[in-house]
Amino acid sequence: MDKLQKAFALFDAYNQQDPFTLVWDGVTYPSEYFYAIELYNWILKLEPQASEAVLLASRSQHIGRWTIPRNTYPDGKAGYLNWRSDLSKFHAQKAGELMLQAGYPDDFIADVQRIILKQKIKLDAEVQLMENALCLVFLQFQFQNFIQKHTDEKLIHIIKKTWNKMSQPGHSAALTLPYSEKADALLGQALG
Repeated sequence: MDKLQKAFALFDAYNQQDPFTLVWDGVTYPSEYFYAIELYNWILKLEPQASEAVLLASRSQHIGRWTIPRNTYPDGKAGYLNWRSDLSKFHAQKAGELMLQAGYPDDFIADVQRIILKQKIKLDAEVQLMENALCLVFLQFQFQNFIQKHTDEKLIHIIKKTWNKMSQPGHSAALTLPYSEKADALLGQALG
């Protein structure tokens, strides 16, 4: 097994420990394992020749997310932002540890961590590719659940924010997704 496959196996084994599950097409998955696989799939759809660093980052972008629950931080925007910042650092660190076990050198690990941490997002094509894929995973697999939890006004704000994070390839892919009637109407309102 080469380094890439070893790293994928380590990432997947770690994410399969997620105690939270979701059901997709009648199959139950550990949540973060499912999202990591789908993020990886979106990377390949958007950029079939994606670099090894991006492929590794996609499979570890939210690795172990369940270990730092949102409710361990204060409510509100500041608490949310601190939680997200701490999570990103944790994901980068955990991915680095597992990549080291797979045999990757420190400089390559740092490159993957740069993508996980979304450094220079609008200036770095690999980081932007990751952001496009993350937004597409959200729209395809998570947005419908948000519809049931939030007001239309909040949902329109979420769509606008998501749209602004993506570049043209992300926008084009997002417009091909199948949406519920409600989601489609909200997208129409948000995007004008």
